[in-house]
Amino acid sequence: MVKLLGGRTASAVIGFFMLAIGSSANAQDVAALAQPAVATVSSAVTQAPAASSVTVKLLPAMATEAAWLYKGGWPLQALVDKFASNAPLDEQTNCLATAVYFEARGESAEGQLAVARVVMNRAASGRYPPDWCSVVKQHAQFSFVRHGEFPSVDTNSYAWQKAEAVAQLAVANVVPSLSNDVLWYHANYVAPTWRRSLVEVQQIGAHIFYRA
Repeated sequence: MVKLLGGRTASAVIGFFMLAIGSSANAQDVAALAQPAVATVSSAVTQAPAASSVTVKLLPAMATEAAWLYKGGWPLQALVDKFASNAPLDEQTNCLATAVYFEARGESAEGQLAVARVVMNRAASGRYPPDWCSVVKQHAQFSFVRHGEFPSVDTNSYAWQKAEAVAQLAVANVVPSLSNDVLWYHANYVAPTWRRSLVEVQQIGAHIFYRA
């Protein structure tokens, strides 16, 4: 069972009051939420500029609640389990979730979040297409994409619901992950030549991540 930590009564009351306010809000366009706030291996925290062409829809109540729970001690996996659903996503977040699903559905929640961050980082970097769908569909970048199209997804599976939750948590910018200059990764069972010109950052599960 996950415990909420450090709860003074007054803090809890304020937190629940904030959630009650947030839950009454309608879904709204949220620009500039695609800002990965992340801890690097040196423990410095950096934040990428938003990809200016990415506009997504995120329920304010979900972002508020997730942030409050994370600060209260909930680990990422518990947040993923809580927010896993088959709710409709906007186009950009759906592309992000699709990349997580096909690239990392067998990975831990941390490994899945890292894949989402790479997609978001690329869109914000100026070195790749400026939105998440274009990043994922870019030619010869993600092997599951065929001729610019995604394979079908089993939307009734827990793997998809988990990918949706990871994508939404990434957009909500709740849980620290990779730094904003990490733009590449590969599986640990391959050794692509392009990695030689990059700096290895860390390995999370079966994926090794790099910066320039």
